[in-house]
Amino acid sequence: MKKLILTLALVATSALVFGQKKVVRDAEKDYKKGELESALTNINMALENAETMDDPEVMLLKAQIQLKMFGTDSTNTMGNLEVGKGSYESFVSAFEKGGSDKTDGVGEDIYAEDMLGVPDNLRPYSIFTLKNTAFDKAVERYNSDDYEMAYEFFNLAGEVDPSDTTVHYNAGFLANDLGRTEDARKHFNILLDIPEYNKLNAYYNLVQIESAEGNPEAAYDIVQQGREDYPSDKGLAEYEIQLLLQLDKLDEAMASVKEALKNDPENTGILLRSGYLKEQSGDIEGALADYKKTVEIDPDFYEGNYYTGALMVDRSREILAELNNLSDEEWEKRSESMGKEANQYYEDAVPYFERALAQKPEDTNTMIVLFQIHTRLKNEADAEKYNAKLVELLGPNWMEN
Repeated sequence: MKKLILTLALVATSALVFGQKKVVRDAEKDYKKGELESALTNINMALENAETMDDPEVMLLKAQIQLKMFGTDSTNTMGNLEVGKGSYESFVSAFEKGGSDKTDGVGEDIYAEDMLGVPDNLRPYSIFTLKNTAFDKAVERYNSDDYEMAYEFFNLAGEVDPSDTTVHYNAGFLANDLGRTEDARKHFNILLDIPEYNKLNAYYNLVQIESAEGNPEAAYDIVQQGREDYPSDKGLAEYEIQLLLQLDKLDEAMASVKEALKNDPENTGILLRSGYLKEQSGDIEGALADYKKTVEIDPDFYEGNYYTGALMVDRSREILAELNNLSDEEWEKRSESMGKEANQYYEDAVPYFERALAQKPEDTNTMIVLFQIHTRLKNEADAEKYNAKLVELLGPNWMEN
């Protein structure tokens, strides 16, 4: 009797296992026929049964069913994205159940190279097929100006393949553009960890993100990291100087400027900062020389022209202020020579401000300075020319504003 009961139990167990394998076979048939909802129902039944729930091949089939559902749905909505995420989770689960080996067993199928441009039935429907499908959906959404969903699909592709630099750059760029700074940081930082990748743009973007977020210390740390990888890069050198100025580290900024100018002596941006640092330290002549040099290199450099003119006007005003503070006796002796010196600075400033104005023709601040200079120098026609422009742009009462 015991033997009969045992035999019956074995028969029942075999029938159950056979039954579950039939469910898996049915799921596979439905998958191949494109009846994906039925296939998913059957495979989920198999995964709920103790006899087949830990079979990596069964979980792989679920991942592939979900992947085909993901790919054949062209709506590219958030709901479609969730199907793609589910496929990725199933691939990961199948890989773990199969021993986490990409070179053996189910791992070979999961990580089979996708074959682009071949008929659909020849594609392996591997995890790389999932990545490429997500990438295509991201591009479609981007071209349709749906940048939020474009980011989400790029992000999924990046989760599937952390080594794909194109995916992570696109995801980081979109996230930053959408104001999703944490997501942008995530993708750009992934790029920094990929060997052999040219990381300059990732560094630039991270510096800009931290600066825009009001984190100059964090931005400076990124620049320092970047300069270790790219010690001769001019862009990072300029960022370093700019951030040192923001952090009020003037001595370090000057040292950085000098080092940068050794490698790039005609960089107008660095020369401008050199002039600024010298001006802050009281070396007015040195500052003026640097500002003038920027314009010698690039006559149309707006900042170089404006800073040169502004420093000349400041120098002229200092001379006049000094003159006004002299005793009557000293004033009589020196007023003519000091007045000429002040006027000469004003005259010398005019062409610099005019070139600056040529770059920004609607810049009323520069027009006001030119009006004041010509008024001081009694150049009535020129003063009236700028007055007429200011009346046109600011109204007849512009002097009162």
